[in-house]
Amino acid sequence: MKKALVETYGCAQNETDSEKLRGMLHEMGYEFVNSAKDADLVLFNTCAVREGAELRVYGNIGALKHEKIRRPSMLIGVCGCMAQQEHVAAEIRRKYPHVDMVFGTHALPRFPEILEKAVAGRVFAAENEDGAITEDLPVRRDPPPLAKVPIMYGCNNFCTYCVVPYVRGRERSRQPSNVLKDLTQLATDGYKEVTLLGQNVNSYGNDLGGDVTFPQLLREAVKIDGIDRIRFVTSHPKDISDELIDILATEDKLCKALHLPVQAGSDRILKLMNRSYTAEKYLELIGKVRSKIPNIAITSDIIVGFPGETNEDFEQTLKLVEKAEFDMAFTFIYSKRRGTPAEKMDDCLTPEEKHRNFDKLIELQNKISLKKNKAYEGGTYKVLVEGESKTNPETLTGRTGTGKIVNFKGPADLICQTVDVTVTEAKTWSLAGTL
Repeated sequence: MKKALVETYGCAQNETDSEKLRGMLHEMGYEFVNSAKDADLVLFNTCAVREGAELRVYGNIGALKHEKIRRPSMLIGVCGCMAQQEHVAAEIRRKYPHVDMVFGTHALPRFPEILEKAVAGRVFAAENEDGAITEDLPVRRDPPPLAKVPIMYGCNNFCTYCVVPYVRGRERSRQPSNVLKDLTQLATDGYKEVTLLGQNVNSYGNDLGGDVTFPQLLREAVKIDGIDRIRFVTSHPKDISDELIDILATEDKLCKALHLPVQAGSDRILKLMNRSYTAEKYLELIGKVRSKIPNIAITSDIIVGFPGETNEDFEQTLKLVEKAEFDMAFTFIYSKRRGTPAEKMDDCLTPEEKHRNFDKLIELQNKISLKKNKAYEGGTYKVLVEGESKTNPETLTGRTGTGKIVNFKGPADLICQTVDVTVTEAKTWSLAGTL
């Protein structure tokens, strides 16, 4: 039996693409290993959103050069968002002759054909295609209880820092019947919690004639027996609707958690980013959400050091974070992306200033996160048990409906069950409790 290693970088959408790659490989007779030294095929499913992820990919590709010399029959492939960019494909072709195949996000459904051709010679399939959605590809997921289901692909927002519209294409929504079919099958297979994925889920259905909106899709999804929890990412602040807030407030199966990226607190920088809202409008929006769902957990993304950002602009971001009181924020120092409008914008801050500001933001958000978590101490919450803790096999780990990680002692047969846990200690990133 041939053996494959699929390494995934980047977002949840990339993870679901890897599940499809594994599904196709499984049907082709492959089994899966965790080390390149044990693999007949190594596939890197890549991310192009930040430079750090790209550098890790190049480093790992380079590290396989000697293994390829030792085992010439070994196949090495690079796919995903990095591979969708022509300049990346050209660089791999030139600098990494031991890589056998490069194919972009749009070519993923043709993977079996690409793999077959790569046995005979190098294959490069990073060209732009129509990006049509291919349904019914085989999927090989991790065991229950968690699953992710894409409901749409691509993005139409063209934030000036972001490469996603160029590597994922324009927004394409899956038909509601296909999404609900997936959810029904997941329920049959024992999955208890599903996360619906889209670059901007609020735009779901716009390209289908507007007959089915995202809130309407959610109303159908919650009717499926066996699925206990539904989450979704990501919502764009510019077009989150009252209808979505209302259904999030009233439907018990919808987790009371909302990921709502703000990116910056300066109106001038938000305009340069093409985010289409102001800091005031953003704060009004989360105020509206919290007035209807007081116990909701709100998380966000924030970029530090965007081109043109001054220290005064950054102070506006700190003020917004203080007012917003996010449960958690994913924070990043701006990473220049080739082909985006921001690539040509000039910096105002030095690298040292950016790192200093980044550290200030982390310090502030950590204090807020700990304060938010402290409010859980002494309370008892429904926790879906996901498995054993990665750091302590005697401890189970799961999440509350608001997405808080809870670690507690209990028997392994509780995995995939929802149990009551009393929180005894709050930490910055997680909660400790007792069954």
